Amino acid sequence: MNPTQIILLIVAYFGLLILISFFTGKKSGNDAFFKGNRQSPWYVVAFGMIGASLSGVTFISVPGWIEASQFSYMQVVLGYIVGYLVIGLVLLPLYYRLNLTSIYTYLETRFGNYSYKTGASFFLISRVIGASFRLYLVANVLQIILFDELGIEFWQTVTITVLLIWLYTFKSGIKTIVWTDTLQTLFMLIVVGVTIYFVGDELGLSGSNIFSFVLDSDLSKTFFFDDFKSSNYFWKQFISGAFIAIVMTGLDQDMMQKNLTCRTLKDAQKNMFWFTIVLTIVNFVFLSLGLLLTVYAQQNGIDAHKDDLFPILAKNHLGIGVFVFFLLGLIAAAYSSADSALTSLTTSFSIDILDIEKKHNAEKQVRIRKRIHVFISLILILVIIAFKYIIKDASVIAKLFVFAGYTYGPLLGLYAYGLFSKWQVKDKWVPVIAILSPILSYIISVNSSKWFGFEFGFFILILNGFLTYLGLILIRRQQH
Repeated sequence: MNPTQIILLIVAYFGLLILISFFTGKKSGNDAFFKGNRQSPWYVVAFGMIGASLSGVTFISVPGWIEASQFSYMQVVLGYIVGYLVIGLVLLPLYYRLNLTSIYTYLETRFGNYSYKTGASFFLISRVIGASFRLYLVANVLQIILFDELGIEFWQTVTITVLLIWLYTFKSGIKTIVWTDTLQTLFMLIVVGVTIYFVGDELGLSGSNIFSFVLDSDLSKTFFFDDFKSSNYFWKQFISGAFIAIVMTGLDQDMMQKNLTCRTLKDAQKNMFWFTIVLTIVNFVFLSLGLLLTVYAQQNGIDAHKDDLFPILAKNHLGIGVFVFFLLGLIAAAYSSADSALTSLTTSFSIDILDIEKKHNAEKQVRIRKRIHVFISLILILVIIAFKYIIKDASVIAKLFVFAGYTYGPLLGLYAYGLFSKWQVKDKWVPVIAILSPILSYIISVNSSKWFGFEFGFFILILNGFLTYLGLILIRRQQH
């Protein structure tokens, strides 16, 4: 497939997204951008959230994990189920009862302005880094398979990538994204199905034989109870998965903003229920794809590992058909999470940091929001380019989850304290606690093997949240 054909494919894909934004962007203001006018069908939100949850990181990294980690990631996925139940039964009723646009407004109601700004700031840091991780991975793949050949620099690739996202989100934000994410999820799942079919055919498998082959393989070992000190020990990953789901979905403006576009709480809960079921199945399918790709590479003596596995096989070994679908899936996976990240960052910065709903009239709010949208786009471009010089090894998804443990931990501690205690806090000290907790967590984590013979892995999130909770107890305000 030559560069011209690849560019035409990308242009056609984005033409479709921009067409969707044209139809959804009529008569749109900040209410449409931030909340989708609270008119989104729950089943559309549920399906679209699959793509946003998976992202380009999952699309590339999860299949590449199989060789080293087998199906241990399913232990984390099973933990997600518990986390999503907490979101549906505890957090969503809270958000709908308070009629929130930004979920961090709860912290202001519960503790005060310092806590509110702290929660929003940690989200902004978390989501900027998380979205940049995801987009970096995809931009890097596009650079290797297309833009290097055309003599286009990496920074230009990144700029074009973010510009395209800005182009179809700047007018209606979340109202458009609910529908574009649905389309992109559909593309992603079709790609996985098609690739499994072709790779299975290359391995002499078909239909139910593929499922049996996956289950019988040594690479599909899922549960690890042998060594509680290991990072892939079942209970460590299962509990971590539950808390990762709670913080990276339930305490994340990006993911919750989609849920809050549903008409009613009941619709939002139905969305979360079906989303949980489908996401569990889809993650298993991604791992199965990784197993088939790993076996194919091993049988054919192909040197492709970790995040390079899927791109190298798709481009050089599985034929033009698989490569076309791979490109479509990669682009869909990347943009289904990045577009909503850009919108949620714009929402949080506008409402939580600048307080535009309190300080300005509707017309000026729209003008400010549009400027913030451009500003956040520029920030993403700069951070992604910086990652080019920082990330040298290991699967990106592993780095993403470990990083999330440090940035989402304070949010976990704040919400847990707010929901499960009646104590107030000395509000002005909350930022200090939120900064000290990740620092202490990092010190403990890097020394844990030496001190305790124990690897925290994703469990760092729970340690961080626990330290934040303890810190809040220390600064609690005496009740009168």
